Amino acid sequence: MLNRVPFDESLLSAVGTPKQAELLDSSPRSRVWRVRLADGRMVIVKQVTDQGDAGADASTRFAREVAGLNLAGRASGPAVAPAVLATDVPSRVMVLEYVHDLGRTGDWMPGYAESLARLHAVTGPADAGALPVWSGPTAADAESFLTLARALDVPVPSTAPDELAALLERLDSTQHHALLHGDPCPGNDLRTADGVRFVDFERASLGNGLIELAYFRIGFPTCWCAMSVTAAPLTEVEDVYRTTWRGLTGRDVPGDLADACAGWLIQGDALVERAHRGTADQLARVPVEDFEWGYVSARERLVHRLGVVADMTRDHDHLHAVGRLSSALADRMLERWSTLRPLPTPDARPWAEELSSE
Repeated sequence: MLNRVPFDESLLSAVGTPKQAELLDSSPRSRVWRVRLADGRMVIVKQVTDQGDAGADASTRFAREVAGLNLAGRASGPAVAPAVLATDVPSRVMVLEYVHDLGRTGDWMPGYAESLARLHAVTGPADAGALPVWSGPTAADAESFLTLARALDVPVPSTAPDELAALLERLDSTQHHALLHGDPCPGNDLRTADGVRFVDFERASLGNGLIELAYFRIGFPTCWCAMSVTAAPLTEVEDVYRTTWRGLTGRDVPGDLADACAGWLIQGDALVERAHRGTADQLARVPVEDFEWGYVSARERLVHRLGVVADMTRDHDHLHAVGRLSSALADRMLERWSTLRPLPTPDARPWAEELSSE
C-alpha cells in the first residue's frame, strides 16, 4: 500500500517520508490515505480523481477544495477545517493535517451550527472571485416544480410563477460572500475537543450562509442521510448559528431563511446523489417512479420539503402562493402514496451508528 501513496519529491521535501499508509473509504471522486510519517506524525493524503462527478473537471475540483480549505484556515480561535500542509498540483494531491474524530454524539448539532457559522464568517466582499459563486435554482427548476404540480393535478395559483421568478432574483448570490462548504453533511464534519471541523470542500463556493443553515429545516438536501430536525433542537441550532455569526460580524445574518428553503425545494437535483445531478429532470420522475438515495426515497424527501416551505410561508409576504401550492402538493402526494414515511430524526436508526463510525 505504501508505494501507492502519491508522494513526489516536492511533497517528501515539504512534509517528510511516509512510513505507513492506510487507504480509507472515500467517494469515487478521490483517493484518501491516512499516513504515518517517518517522524511519527499522522497526515491525510487526498488525491482528486477523474471519476464520480458528471461534468466536473478534476483539476477544477482540486483547486476549489484547496482554495476553500485555505480560506477556512483564516478562522480565529479553534480551526473549522484541517490545515493544508502541502500540495502537488500536477498530480492533484494535497497533504492535510490529521484530525482525530471523537465520533458523533446525541448533542452534535449545536457544535455543528457554531462551526458552520464560523466557517461562513471567514470571508467577505474582498474575497469575491476567490471561489465560484454559489449556484442556486434556475428558471428551469421553477418551471419543473410547476410542471410537477400540474402532473399531479394540483392547481397552480396564478401568482405562483411570479413569486418563483422573484425568489430566483432574491437568491442571487453575487451580493453575498460567506464561505459555503457546499456539502456540509454528517460525515463531512469531524468532532474534536475544540469543536467541529469540516472536510471535503470540493464544492466550496461564496454565497449566503442561510443556504447551508437551511439544511436543518429542509432535511440536509445534499446528503444521503436525510433527516428531520424539529421543535427545540431546531430552535437551538438556529439560535446558535445566528448568535455566532452576529458575534463575529457585528450584524444579523442577511436574507430570508424561507427563501433558502424554497430554493432547495424546487431543485430536483437535490433529490439525487452528486453523480446523477444534471443528468435528468428529477422532479419529472416523481409522478411516475420513486427512487431511493440512502435510506430515504425521493418522494419522502420531497414531501418533507413541501411541508417545511408550507409551514414557513403561511404569513410570508413574498411566498404566500408558493406556500399554498406546497401544502396542496404535499397533501396530494400523501393521498396518492399513503405509505410514504416521515424523515427520521437525527438519532434514529439505521444511520446513527454508521455516522458515529465514520
